[in-house]
Parts: sequence; structure tokens; C-alpha cells
Amino acid sequence: MRLHREGFTIMITTGLVLLALNLLAYYYLFSDNSTAIVLLAIASLILFGLIVQFFRVPNRPLTIHEAQVIAPADGTVVVIEETDEDEYFKGRRRQISIFMSPLNVHVNRNPVTGIVRYFKYYPGKYLVAWHPKSSTENERTTVVIQAKNGVEVLFRQIAGAVARRIIWYVKEGQPVEQGQEMGFIKFGSRIDVFLPLDAEVNVKIGDRTKGGVTVIAELK
Repeated sequence: MRLHREGFTIMITTGLVLLALNLLAYYYLFSDNSTAIVLLAIASLILFGLIVQFFRVPNRPLTIHEAQVIAPADGTVVVIEETDEDEYFKGRRRQISIFMSPLNVHVNRNPVTGIVRYFKYYPGKYLVAWHPKSSTENERTTVVIQAKNGVEVLFRQIAGAVARRIIWYVKEGQPVEQGQEMGFIKFGSRIDVFLPLDAEVNVKIGDRTKGGVTVIAELK
């Protein structure tokens, strides 16, 4: 396991801030209260541990298959439905949405191998990630990858109520590999994937996914 590239700075900053707070509390507030000092130290360690685990990037064998769509993130499947995709396809598509809690790994990965045919970033609101309007009103990115067989897969990084920054590493015209890291969303978020209607969905509501590993659909 390793830490995400942005995690080192935040980890060091958080560690220094917590250390300073503990020292100040010891000298000015709790010098005569050993129980309070121990409780503050434990709470600080728990918070530091949560920050570290949030930015973790676990080592795992990736699933690579041209006919399969792989989960772009760790999380829980919260939506599987046929819907209108009006930004790029202008038509009906099969939507699979994955919700990432603050406890999930938040690295995002390319669901298929191919060429990035479309990319756009949208500033927006910070509704809770499971809100139906979060897909169209929250801060988000839209990425379309054309797979080797010509099928186009669209997916969106969507910021949630706590997540306030979306990071991406892709641009239009760029070749990408399935399972390769394409971005990161901080502290609770969601990814929507839009597939052709004839795609065979391999997951169900409530299933937990592993980014780069879980097969969420088969392309015809």
C-alpha cells in the first residue's frame, strides 16, 4: 500500500497541527488532568489515522479485459437504471452509480482502455452525493472514453457535501489504460457510469465495488 500523491502534504500538515494542539492543551488547559490529556491524544491519533487511510492506495491485481467495464472507484452501488444522458450522448443509456463514503479508497480509475474523446469540468453545488440532482448540479467532471471496439463509456466524478476538490489527470485525445489512475475526489463523493443499453450489468444495488477490480458490466 502507498499514499496518494496529495496525501503526504496533508498528512504532515495534519500531524503538525495535532501535535501543536496537544502541546498547547497540555501546557495551558490540562496540565493537571492526565485523563483529559490521554483522551485528547487518543482522539488526535484516531483523526490522524482516518486522514492517512483516506489517502491510501492499496496494491491490488487489476482486472483487464476489453469486453468488460471495471468499477472506477471503491464504494457502494446506489443506482442502476435506464435514463437520459443529455450532455454528450443525447439519448438513453444505462446508468450505474457508485457512492464513496469518507472511509473508502478515493482513487478513481479508468473503467476501460481507449481514447478520451470528451472531457469537461463543471463548478457547482455540494449536495449530498446520493441526492438525485448531484449528477447535474454538483461540482463534477465528465469523461468519455472510446474503447477499442468503438463503444463509448461516459463517467462522471461528482463532489459531495464534504468533498470540495476534484482532481483529474486526463485530457481529450489522450490514450488511457483500464485500471489506470485518472483522478481523485476528497472526502465522500460519487461516480456515475453511463453505458449502452445492451450492456449486461453484473452488479446490483447495495453491492460493494473495488476500483480497478470489480466488473460492473459486459459490453456487447
